[in-house]
Amino acid sequence: MNKELQELRKKNIDQLNAELVATRQEQFNLRIKHKTGQLNETNQLTIARKKIAKIKTLMNELKSQDSK
Repeated sequence: MNKELQELRKKNIDQLNAELVATRQEQFNLRIKHKTGQLNETNQLTIARKKIAKIKTLMNELKSQDSK
């Protein structure tokens, strides 16, 4: 398991939600830069998308644990 995932697992649902909002804002800014030709490292788009998926997965795991 990588460091980023370990750090995300330590957070609660509210912290994950805040992280999700921040990552989505980052993704939006990256998309704007990409469309205007200012983004040189296009792999950052993929990294942001995968981070959003990790956060959503962890949020769903926490919600399913709470409902049991």
